Amino acid sequence: MRHVSRTRDAGPPDPLQLVVGDEEFLAERAVSELVRRIRQEDPEVELRRFRTSEVAPGELAGHLSPSLFAESRVIVLTHAQDATKDMLAAVAEYAKDPAPGIVLVAQHAGGAKGKALVDLLKKAGAQVTTCNRITRADERSDFVHAEVRRHGGSITPAALAVLVEAVGSDLRELASAAGQLVADTGGKIDEAGVRRYHRGRAESSGFAVADAAVAGDRRGALEALRWALVLGVPHVLIADALADSVRTLAKVGSAGRGDPNRLAGELGMPPWKIRKAQGTVRQWRPEQLAVAIAATARVNADVKGVAADPGYALERAVLAVVEARAGR
Repeated sequence: MRHVSRTRDAGPPDPLQLVVGDEEFLAERAVSELVRRIRQEDPEVELRRFRTSEVAPGELAGHLSPSLFAESRVIVLTHAQDATKDMLAAVAEYAKDPAPGIVLVAQHAGGAKGKALVDLLKKAGAQVTTCNRITRADERSDFVHAEVRRHGGSITPAALAVLVEAVGSDLRELASAAGQLVADTGGKIDEAGVRRYHRGRAESSGFAVADAAVAGDRRGALEALRWALVLGVPHVLIADALADSVRTLAKVGSAGRGDPNRLAGELGMPPWKIRKAQGTVRQWRPEQLAVAIAATARVNADVKGVAADPGYALERAVLAVVEARAGR
């Protein structure tokens, strides 16, 4: 699965560029890659970056005007969704006849706000790069796998699962970890290599807390929780991991027995995760899962400001899940 898609890739970049999407890391990377391609043709090209709401239309027109010395430029407008009517008019006027040697890049978060600018640049023939937000676990796994290949390495499925669980959902951190692991392992990444690299982090992540809780391991869950808090894992990530594990059990349990590879598309999660849940959900009854789901819903609100002590709220939620598993 490609998380960044482009209308065209071959040849020199077009003078009008549109980067659309709310996945900030991918959008930033798309702009950086564009500048890199341009500098392959002209190492002396100048990069000027402006927040759309902080540059006047007349000032932008000056930056987009050819210089006496024919210097090449890349003008990047970030937060293009904030463009005013005057800015929209200025971009429309420029798009009619882009100046030679100048590339205008508009970085838009997507959505309805400021869509007129997106429509305008598309109509003007801008090269479009779409950076869709990654929200599902299988998409994050695909992203990490692609990152490892991008650096010339390979990664086993087990290592991929541990890495995603250890690092979390932040793409910037996932990309950094993937690149570092390729460099440190000579390009062949296995589970042992990931665990050595992260040492206690993999074992102390929110997912480790959740795994122990849904397995009914009271001591292991509390120990993992305390280590996670000591290491500074955000309360929200631990609560999210706990909720994700319980929701996964509920979804897999409702789907019944079946081939994880076949169920992957239906449930929207990777086969390894379904296989893992199938081994755990046999120990749960529907009424027990209902109790656990309620507990994770409460702690989600608690860690976002409802509870005075989010650490205590997490401990209470972990114990509630463990006790639900035991049928108390």
